[in-house]
Amino acid sequence: MQLLIERKPRGYFGILQHLHRLVKLDEASRTGRVESAVALGQAQEQAVRDGLNRLKGGDVTVEFAENPGLIGGMRVKLGDDVFDGSVRTRLAKLSETF
Repeated sequence: MQLLIERKPRGYFGILQHLHRLVKLDEASRTGRVESAVALGQAQEQAVRDGLNRLKGGDVTVEFAENPGLIGGMRVKLGDDVFDGSVRTRLAKLSETF
């Protein structure tokens, strides 16, 4: 980036904006939010952290929250990806099939 700023080739500002966007997307993909119907224990939280770190191949910042509306299970948002294993979602999908 420093070389781009020093040499200032044609369209360098657009390139810098694109690189900035890619860095923000990478940061967002390494930030997660885990919602569960009940509060997770220390061991469960660590197991979720370890799984997300393996999935992303590095350190992931994880925020845990309680959401009784899920009825059971978990909902994990990691960047733009959502992994929903909640009972509420499963019941909604089941009702759609009828």
